[in-house]
Order: sequence, then C-alpha cells, then structure tokens
Amino acid sequence: MKDNTLDIKAFLDKDEQKDLLRLLTAGSVDDGKSTLIGRLLFDSKKLYEDQLDALERDSKRLGNAGEHIDYALLLDGLKAEREQGITIDVAYRYFSTNNRKFIIADTPGHEQYTRNMITGGSTANLAIILVDARTGVITQTRRHTFLVSLLGIKHVVLAVNKMDLVDFSEDRFNEIVSEYKSFVDPLGIPDVQCIPLSALDGDNVVEKSSRTPWYKGESLLDFLETVEIDRDNNYTDFRFPVQYVLRPNLDFRGFCGKVASGVVRKGDKVVALPSGKESRVKSIVTYDGELEYAFPPQSITITLEDEIDVSRGEMLVHPDNLPMVDRNFEAMLVWMDEEPMDINKSFFIKQTTNTSRSRIDNINYKIDVNTMEHSQVKFLSLNEIANVVITTAKELFFDPYQKNKSCGAFILIDPITNNTSAVGMIIDRVEAKNLLSVDEMPTLNLKQLGISPEHYEAIETAVKELERQGIGINIVK
Repeated sequence: MKDNTLDIKAFLDKDEQKDLLRLLTAGSVDDGKSTLIGRLLFDSKKLYEDQLDALERDSKRLGNAGEHIDYALLLDGLKAEREQGITIDVAYRYFSTNNRKFIIADTPGHEQYTRNMITGGSTANLAIILVDARTGVITQTRRHTFLVSLLGIKHVVLAVNKMDLVDFSEDRFNEIVSEYKSFVDPLGIPDVQCIPLSALDGDNVVEKSSRTPWYKGESLLDFLETVEIDRDNNYTDFRFPVQYVLRPNLDFRGFCGKVASGVVRKGDKVVALPSGKESRVKSIVTYDGELEYAFPPQSITITLEDEIDVSRGEMLVHPDNLPMVDRNFEAMLVWMDEEPMDINKSFFIKQTTNTSRSRIDNINYKIDVNTMEHSQVKFLSLNEIANVVITTAKELFFDPYQKNKSCGAFILIDPITNNTSAVGMIIDRVEAKNLLSVDEMPTLNLKQLGISPEHYEAIETAVKELERQGIGINIVK
C-alpha cells in the first residue's frame, strides 16, 4: 500500500513538472481542423469510454465523414456548428502526454470570425495552419498566416491535410510547401515545419505513416511534444506591473502581480514607474513560501526595503533596463466591436494593469487581410485591421509587442457600453503631435468651490486614485 502511495505521488510530481504548450489550429472551412484535433485526441488515447460511445452515436446521426467516425464532433459542440459542419466559436481542448501538457484552441476559418481567431491565438505558442492538399495555398491560408505573424507566434506547422485524396503525392506536397514558404518568408516567422497528413485516417498525426515513405520528418504529435518554446519568453527585460498592494498588518506591505517578463532576484535594485523612486527587493513571497528569484509567468508578492509609494497600474523594473514611457504610440489594431469605429470617440485603454483615457489620433492605413494591400480609411468595421496612432491621457509603460507580448498588448474599452472595442499590439512610440492637453480635462477649482486648505491633501489623494483609473482631473487651488 505504501509503495502504491509513493508511485502515485511520484506520478503526480512528474506530471506537475511538465511544461505547457498552447496551440491554435486555423485554416479554411472544411480543411479538417476539428477532425485533426479529434483524431489527435483519439489516437493518443485521451478520450473516455463514454466520450467514444457518444462520438460513435453522433457520427451516425450528425456526422459528415461517411462511414468513418466524425472526429470533428468532439470540437464542434454548438448546434449551428454541427448543422453546418463548420467551426463558429473558439473551442478549447486540454490533454497531456507523457512529455507535455497541451491546450488546443480550435479557431474558426471564416473571415467574419477573425476576432475569434485573434482571441484564441492571443496566448498561443504555436499555430497549426491546415491546407487541403487538393486546393493548396489559398487566400485564407495567407490571411491566417498573416494573423499568426501579427500575434507574434514564433512556431508554425503547415499541415497539408487530405493527402489520401491526392494519392500521397510527394510532388504535390513539395509544390504546396514551396508556394507557402515564398509567402511566409517576408513575415519573419522563425520556425516553420511542414507535415503531410490525413486527419481522417490518422496518417502522420500520432504515428509516422507507411504511405509517405518519402517524408523524413516527425509526426505531428512528436513535433508538438519536442518543439522548444522556453526561449520564446522574454527573460531579459524585467517588468512587474503592480496589480494589488497587500497590507494584511502593520508589519507587511507587499506588491502583488504577475511577472510579465524578465527575472527578479532578492536584493535586486528596482525603480518604480512613474515616480522614479528606487529601492531594493527585500523578499519575494508566494503562497508556498519565499523565493530567491522569480520569472514569468509566476504570480508573486514583492516587498521592498524602503517605504515608497507604489499603487495598482504602476510598474517595478530594473533601473538599467527601462521600458518606453510615453503617451503616443503606433500600433496594429483589430476592431472587435459590432459598432463601427467612431474616430472622434475617446476610449479607456487597458495595458497590463494600467488604465487610462485614450483616443485614436490617426488611421495610417487599413490592411486587407486577404491581399495584404494597404488602403486609406476613415473608420474601421468589425474584424478589420489597421495601423493606427493612439494618444493616452497619462503615460503608459510599454515595450514593442514583438519584443514583449505582455507589455505590448492592450485593449480599448467603450466607456458607454463597456464592450471591448478593439485589441492592439504596440509597434513603437511616435513623436508627440497632439497629446490630450490639460485644457481638455475637467477642472476642479478648489478656491472657487470654497474648500478650505486643510482638505486639499485628501482631495489630491482622491484625484490621484481617479487618474490611476484613467480619469484625469486638473486641480486649481
């Protein structure tokens, strides 16, 4: 009994040490995205008996795979998806092998669901782009690859599916790979792997197929288990956005948050932004005890040797490695609201734990995601993507998205509906042209209101808190 307990504990400890790979699948309608994931789960024996029984029943009643089991039904759970045989919403599936844990996002192929793909891919390490071996690289293949590069995903698998329908032709596979690589090279994606497979029959999905003796690479699962993603994290630039100030008693004051990037150690000198005040890390506290160092994506509490004023929305960084601090920046923006953009409207911008008022100063150009052509527009509609300039009411602390995803991403929130209007990826700061001025902020004239000086400090504290929430107020004494 004791030996069994030790075995279970050893198994759980080993399972806890596995790293996690987040991946998305994308491709045109009926390229076999959902079928591929279903087959991956089935062949790796990650389905329970009741799931298999339900899958066999549903395949006979609702399936689109003839006499075969329709593995797509494992992912396409919405009624509308099953009726049409397409993916509409993002579906997530979790499974693990002996070597790694996986979270798969099955994203829609339609252009009208671009925002769904952006959502599913925002946290992904790897993307599987499916193409039909009969049709090859098409417009949607290019569109999805562009979106993957926009999201900063560094690993791409071009899965040439339905090879059984072209008699597993090596020439056809090479033709598709050549065309795809000529398109993807200028996008700067560093790791592209091309695999021929048949999702329906399972060729090269989990095991190497005897029907492709000319293919010398790995099966899809073997590649997913071994692709190196540790270097994708930014361990150079320490960024710690403060989420919460923890004060359980008079003897403890810590700053809680998630390490966005970089590494922090006990004794490190840090500077708080925007105040510029310096201190040293006294301790790094977690639920399980103190740490000597921390790295992304750990959630920690940092205590400092000095009592300095740091609040939610501010950031701790190393003094010799500062982020950009500015109110004007260029970004790629994906419009996600059903309501078209109103260029004259102000929005709340949320970037890390920081919130501010903002406006879209200029739309430099819109990108046609099908042709990659640039065009001039006055506003954006749902799913459209553009290069824009944004101005904020207070300074943000950021890095370019391609360098540091956590500190280069943001969302725009409609202040009236509270909807997420857009998501954005910061490219770089731009020269200030027309910042939101103090004159545009509401003014609070304390003297005219008859407020006595002894209350000024309390009012200034309240106004400072409003500014942290993105509401600027100009005080006149």
